[in-house]
Amino acid sequence: MSVKNLLLAFIAILISLINVQGQKADSTQNKQEKKYQAKAPDTQSFGKEAFEASDKTTIRWLGMAGFLINSRGTTMMVDPLLKGFDMPVMIDFPIDTEDVPRLDAVLVTHSDNDHYSIPTNRDLARVTKAFHSTVYVDSLMKNEGFPSFGHNIGDTFSIGPVEVTVTPADHAWQNAYPGTGDRFFKEEDSAGFWITTPDGTIWATGDSRLMPEHLQMPTPDAILFDFSDSEWHFTLEGAVKLANAYPHTPLLLHHWGTVDAPDFAPFNGDPKQLEKRVVNPKRIYVIAPGEPFVLKRLKKSTD
Repeated sequence: MSVKNLLLAFIAILISLINVQGQKADSTQNKQEKKYQAKAPDTQSFGKEAFEASDKTTIRWLGMAGFLINSRGTTMMVDPLLKGFDMPVMIDFPIDTEDVPRLDAVLVTHSDNDHYSIPTNRDLARVTKAFHSTVYVDSLMKNEGFPSFGHNIGDTFSIGPVEVTVTPADHAWQNAYPGTGDRFFKEEDSAGFWITTPDGTIWATGDSRLMPEHLQMPTPDAILFDFSDSEWHFTLEGAVKLANAYPHTPLLLHHWGTVDAPDFAPFNGDPKQLEKRVVNPKRIYVIAPGEPFVLKRLKKSTD
């Protein structure tokens, strides 16, 4: 090899080394500049004891948008996601799917995979009596062979002594981004659930932009509160309006603090921002995944 070629080869190697070091420096800088992201408290794991009969209604956040409700022994999960998500998570889920002993029902608000988790529900199907959702999501569930039922907005159905009414939601975000869905999504493809138990009412709002109907509901005894500063969720402004429409209702926040995605607005609500702006901020419950919350009826004077 000529001296010229040797020199050119040496220069090429030197440039390559410089590029590698530059990429490492950029990577280190990016890690150092990672945006602040509010994180849920440490997980409180639970087991079969959470599914046993009692004389009360207990709610446990599962992380993400999921909840376990045990109303005097009637058990249901709302939007459970306990495995198989396609983004990194920052929490440990409070229970494994194989450790769930029984469920009277699973309620699913819409088809997004952080709410309708197919891997999770496939595992839960072995111990679940019935799955309930919108008509569209029911069609997806039937394709999986789940014992499922589809409902329209306003429909009411029973799970033992618990009565559930389907409430409206506005979350057809796929229509705004061509290519993200294989169909035109209807408003009624997403929903919330108004859950009436012997110990009070729970409103699982589902993911939604704020709708006029949301501000005109009866006063619930607890809200499973979609908290996300994203245009296809309530946004911070909308969350404040909704919270202040029911100034005494406990707010159990979800959709925040669990997904490691600091640049992705749907998962980046910060409870401290909400606490600064709502009436009676002490009713905001920043519960840990798995932590029990006992439902209590609000005093009549607050209705």
